[in-house]
Amino acid sequence: MPELPEVETIRKSIEPFLANAIVTAVDVREARLRCPVNSTDFSRWIIGNRIVSVARRSKYLIWQLENDASVIIHLGMSGRLGIFAADAAIETHTHVIFHLDSSIQVRYRDPRRFGLVEVTPPQAFATWFRFTNLGVEPLSAAFNHHYVANLLKKSKKPIKNWIMDAQNVVGVGNIYANEALFKAGIHPIRPANSLKNDEQRRLVESVKSVLTAAIDKGGTTLNDFRNARSEPGFFQLDLAVYQNDGQVCGSCGAIIERIVMSGRSTFYCPSCQR
Repeated sequence: MPELPEVETIRKSIEPFLANAIVTAVDVREARLRCPVNSTDFSRWIIGNRIVSVARRSKYLIWQLENDASVIIHLGMSGRLGIFAADAAIETHTHVIFHLDSSIQVRYRDPRRFGLVEVTPPQAFATWFRFTNLGVEPLSAAFNHHYVANLLKKSKKPIKNWIMDAQNVVGVGNIYANEALFKAGIHPIRPANSLKNDEQRRLVESVKSVLTAAIDKGGTTLNDFRNARSEPGFFQLDLAVYQNDGQVCGSCGAIIERIVMSGRSTFYCPSCQR
């Protein structure tokens, strides 16, 4: 599943094509996504309007339009947004096509159909239900030691589960939770309320550092992730522990181990992360 760095990479790669473009038509080829795509909403609020910005909240992409309506896209497990010429062949599993006045198309492709494409009416975005219970953005100033310390003391969850909970902090999925905890030197099964002051600070710094580095490398391509220009990411070359079980830790020489937590593979160094 694309995590925050992958979604941010797509946002950055698609923004130059969308900013100030007018949506001239929307083709819904398959409406049966996670939630049914409502074609009426596109004709009512989107078609004929200019895109003024392309933003991200958590793992959602948000196209904000001049009439204050928004297009919200979540990539789910296998979704991909791409930029195409109008005469380019349409790939299988392409479900929604946005036509722009620049004669290019933005196509949403999703083999597993776990993604989401929906519209918020004008003035509705600020209170849209999908965002009401989300935690802070990890790369924002709001994600700091004071914020983390206040919440951690109330939770006995394993710290890996805590940082993957979007009600605490958004966008930190399995790959980057593993990597951030390794960088911070914190064992993934430690109860959240057991972290000391210096460990809390290291956690905040490590989450920010790992996510920033991943964005700089264009995200992580393990299977088929591509940005809007069909370019892969390269952060997988820098993964310290994720999917490296049985290999030697690059920091201490111990063997990286794997356990399962809440159904997710978890990777850690038993020496660096005690």
